[in-house]
Amino acid sequence: MSTLYIRLPSKAAADSAEHWTALSCPFASVSNGGAIEREGNAPLSDLSGLVAKTQRIVLLLAASDVSLLRVQVPPLSGARLKAALPNLVEEQLITDPAECVMVAGGLSDGLRTVAVMQRAWLEIATRTFIQFGARHIVALPAQLCLPYQPGIVAAAVTEQGADIDLAIRLSEHDGIGLPIMPEQHESAAHEAVHALSAVVPQAPVVLYVPQSAVMTYQQAVNQAGASEERISVLADNWPRWIAGAAGTSVDLMSGLGAAAGPKLDWRRWRWPLVLAGAALAVNVAAINIDWLRMKSEADSLHAAMTQIYKSAYPKEPVIIDPLVQMRQKIAAAKRDSGQVAPDDFTALVAAFGEAWTGVVQGSAARKAPVPGIAAIEYRERSLFVRLKPDAPAPTDQLKAALAGRGLSLTPAPAQSGAIVWQIRSTK
Repeated sequence: MSTLYIRLPSKAAADSAEHWTALSCPFASVSNGGAIEREGNAPLSDLSGLVAKTQRIVLLLAASDVSLLRVQVPPLSGARLKAALPNLVEEQLITDPAECVMVAGGLSDGLRTVAVMQRAWLEIATRTFIQFGARHIVALPAQLCLPYQPGIVAAAVTEQGADIDLAIRLSEHDGIGLPIMPEQHESAAHEAVHALSAVVPQAPVVLYVPQSAVMTYQQAVNQAGASEERISVLADNWPRWIAGAAGTSVDLMSGLGAAAGPKLDWRRWRWPLVLAGAALAVNVAAINIDWLRMKSEADSLHAAMTQIYKSAYPKEPVIIDPLVQMRQKIAAAKRDSGQVAPDDFTALVAAFGEAWTGVVQGSAARKAPVPGIAAIEYRERSLFVRLKPDAPAPTDQLKAALAGRGLSLTPAPAQSGAIVWQIRSTK
């Protein structure tokens, strides 16, 4: 996905400006394939359109705004470590831990790197980019995005008007930031070199500066004396920062909770949601219309059946379900006239007797044992036949014989392992 890298101004520079979004910031837009499509310096307010079009925003926080502390931390889970951080770093802070964002990095040599910065400033920056349309924001300490080489200190100069933010990476997990506010702009390079020499008095240093300031800083190094020949001045470029950011796991946004997660771009889903809502409304309307039509048909059919029932039985006082009551009346009339209903006891026993006789005769021809009948019970318009456990039950044979007579056989639950058949009419 496309990524926009922005080196934010320091809080000190933002506080001194009338509108901090008007401060010029270095930026680089990187395509999905990793190619830099656009880079330069521009005020944040002018980058709002580019921010809205980009899927991921990587903020390189000014090194002077982020303190990196090396802390010995007991083995804790992620949630417990986050809760314990304020107490672990409280003695190394000069401000209230509640006013800071704290994020722990990886474990190395028994110590963890804990990045700390002012919560209010990070929240202001986050809200600004969310208002611009940012969906996924990552905030990394600039000093940890500098290239790391064992035994060599990397430093970078970020110009913020007349002021300078000096980022220094001392080791793989450690780095600092120095705000330099010279009285005269011409002395900025000299003060930066002197400050760098004071922080790193012996190790070789690679100092990255803007392309236009390479000669100025090289002269400042030369004027500092032969002792500073260990400082190499190189032109800064975005590929170094992008590679360094890819290897940095300390994301300050994770300390802000929900603000660190990716934001769903509802604008991209606006028309699909509108179409889905319209389709849902049409379907709901169609279902309701169809239900009203079917309900009207059901009411008409029920009224017609009620009228037919009243015509056949005008003296019936209560009509609840004309279809069921009509069936009951017809069944009663058949019984009164001597006809037997398919689920009457007599009809069930007679059909079962015929089927059972056929099964017994077939088993005798095959010389297969047949269990005896222990009991027959009629209830719930069904015949329950309990067999003796003296032979295997011919369930399949009897089921086939009963099916030809309009009856069904299903095993019924019984106690003590007895076999019970439930026989009922299928008519």
